[in-house]
Amino acid sequence: MRLRVRGLSEAGKPPRYTVGIGYDELEVGQELRTHGITVSESHIALFAALSGDWNVLHVNEEYAKRTIFGTRVAHGLLTLALMSGPLGMMFSGTAVAFVEASVKFKYPVKAGDTIYSVAKVAAKKDLPQYNGGLITLEGKTYNQEDIVVTEGTFKLIVTNRP
Repeated sequence: MRLRVRGLSEAGKPPRYTVGIGYDELEVGQELRTHGITVSESHIALFAALSGDWNVLHVNEEYAKRTIFGTRVAHGLLTLALMSGPLGMMFSGTAVAFVEASVKFKYPVKAGDTIYSVAKVAAKKDLPQYNGGLITLEGKTYNQEDIVVTEGTFKLIVTNRP
């Protein structure tokens, strides 16, 4: 009988994980694009619960119908999270810290909208103590009509790939 130890492969080695983009692989001007995500009612409700932001504009359809939006809209920070998550996964295992963000919320996002993000590497600064450096990303999130819904500048410390 052969015992299998949880977390180890058949060869007894640690499992292989996908490691994201390393600092040394990035070039100024390079663009990164995420996959699309369709924002759902569940996203909005779960974000309200997680954040404690139960603003009626997000959770009360009858109220929201009477606003300039005509329906409920997603939280701005939810839209930012749906931008940050997929972009952040591109640096899985190489990101040391998300150190700064400056964001503008340009257009409402509603349940049923499909959003995706494009970020350009705007700058790199070597930081040898991290075996990598500081990158500045200029990013935009678009809806299914290619309208910019969120834009911002983000700074991350990223290591080189192992």
